[in-house]
Amino acid sequence: MPSEGSSSVHRAIAVLLALGEDESTEQGSVGVVQIARRVGREKSQVSRTLKVLAEAGLVDRDPDTMGYRLGWRLFTLAANAADQRLLASAPAVLRRMVAASGERAHLSVLEQGGVLTVLSRSPLRAVQTAGWVGRLVPVHVTSSGRALLFDHEPDDVREMLADADFSIVGPGGARSVEEFLERLEEARVRGYVLSNEEFEPGLVAAGAPVRDAQNRVIAALNVSAPKFRLGRRLHKTGRLVAAAAQELSAEVSGRSSRSAEVKNRAVDS
Repeated sequence: MPSEGSSSVHRAIAVLLALGEDESTEQGSVGVVQIARRVGREKSQVSRTLKVLAEAGLVDRDPDTMGYRLGWRLFTLAANAADQRLLASAPAVLRRMVAASGERAHLSVLEQGGVLTVLSRSPLRAVQTAGWVGRLVPVHVTSSGRALLFDHEPDDVREMLADADFSIVGPGGARSVEEFLERLEEARVRGYVLSNEEFEPGLVAAGAPVRDAQNRVIAALNVSAPKFRLGRRLHKTGRLVAAAAQELSAEVSGRSSRSAEVKNRAVDS
């Protein structure tokens, strides 16, 4: 027989899961009776559980409907957990990207209006791109930067790039905010970003966004390499990076991945 403490924990988990269902979030808030029916518990038990969860900030009570919804503290915990899972899961995904592409792979985030690389893995090659970890680079000249802006509205991008210097870019770089927005839209439709000498001459890259459980972009994966070696394989590498980003997104959010092909797919050299 489970102890009272164990039973209370299971009841609390059941209540939180019920509040997290699509039907509950669409309603906005759910009453005690409805929650009790969904979890198969007595109303009094569920009411006591909700009171404890509310005191902990894990659920909120709507003052108008008197119904319950998931609390902000739970979302904060989930965000922290996503960050931890991102850093824990990314190294293995990066290693598989390197094995499949034969080139350097990176994990980057949006920081202070720029792109910050937080993790990188390298192949055993004599000629490869420079290390980027810890470097902050502009969003408008990198594949990761474009991937990190996949969900941004055009006006938000214009505001972010209001002071960007479009004269200091590689030979293939966008020359204005509007041109950048056109490339961003093309990348959204394609599902991944291609950068052809946008940062500096002779450098190409492919990037894709990583998403959390709420489908928000939280990071970007990319592969970069000299153009003479990767140029003809850039689209294929883009598909590889997109698959890897989907896999990492699934790891971070707890969803099952349908993109395991990155583990076995090799990009022709």
